[in-house]
Amino acid sequence: MSATIRPRRSALYVPGANARALEKARGLDADILLIDLEDSVAPDAKEKARGQTVQALSEGGYGRRELIVRINGLETAWGEADIAALAQSGADGILLPKVADSAMVHAVIARLDAAEGADTLAIWCMMETPAAMLHADDIAAASPRLAALVMGTTDLAKDLRARTTPDRLAMLPSLGLCLLAARAHGLAALDGVHMDLSDDAGFAAACSQGRDLGFDGKTLIHPKTLAMANEIFAPQPEELDFAQRIIQAHGDAEAAGAGVVLLDGKLIEALHVVEAKRLLALAEAISARSKPDS
Repeated sequence: MSATIRPRRSALYVPGANARALEKARGLDADILLIDLEDSVAPDAKEKARGQTVQALSEGGYGRRELIVRINGLETAWGEADIAALAQSGADGILLPKVADSAMVHAVIARLDAAEGADTLAIWCMMETPAAMLHADDIAAASPRLAALVMGTTDLAKDLRARTTPDRLAMLPSLGLCLLAARAHGLAALDGVHMDLSDDAGFAAACSQGRDLGFDGKTLIHPKTLAMANEIFAPQPEELDFAQRIIQAHGDAEAAGAGVVLLDGKLIEALHVVEAKRLLALAEAISARSKPDS
């Protein structure tokens, strides 16, 4: 499920209990909408949120945005019904909260199968507990239906009793473990939220750090942060120019039978060509997602 290259620069949480937010999200420049039935929904609004979410999905109008719904855990009173309602809802995937091990993934898939869930419905996992960090590889390998690991850095920081610092030093081991697991199994990886909406500089720094570490994008809690996340996690013009030159130089060298390829003094190998083609494909996917009819 993770083979297709698609933009995942920005993943905006949208409360399923807020009908206005569900409507407004149709016009937001987000690559992913994470419609939430869990943390942002009060217990007495859970069923309303589920119904509104299923209705919004059936009505459509979200274009090329990736639609992922975060369900309530199976240990709650709402998890089973969430899965049954979403099994054939048209969502692109469901996001499982507080995944601690692969058994939790298998339990959800069993219930999806029982509800005759669509084969195209992917599984995404919230990685937000110490147990998840210690079992990241097993979780990422749990099923071919898995498509992404999503960092829940706020809950994780609480469990670790970690201090929140601009450099996110306390988060680096966990970010690294989940990124390694995701890449080892061909999954997307999304960085956690930045909670201080007044801290534009800190948000930009966190996005840049996540991008430099290798994350595909960032989870967001407010539409005002979409533009910056989209810009920082997109391939930059100079990167795309160099990618095109890599492909050209490597192709010319192969045609000439040259064994060594140098470009701007840098040694170019086949692995660089693979990454160059990925960047160009990502840029094309971003352009396609951003067209007016999306």
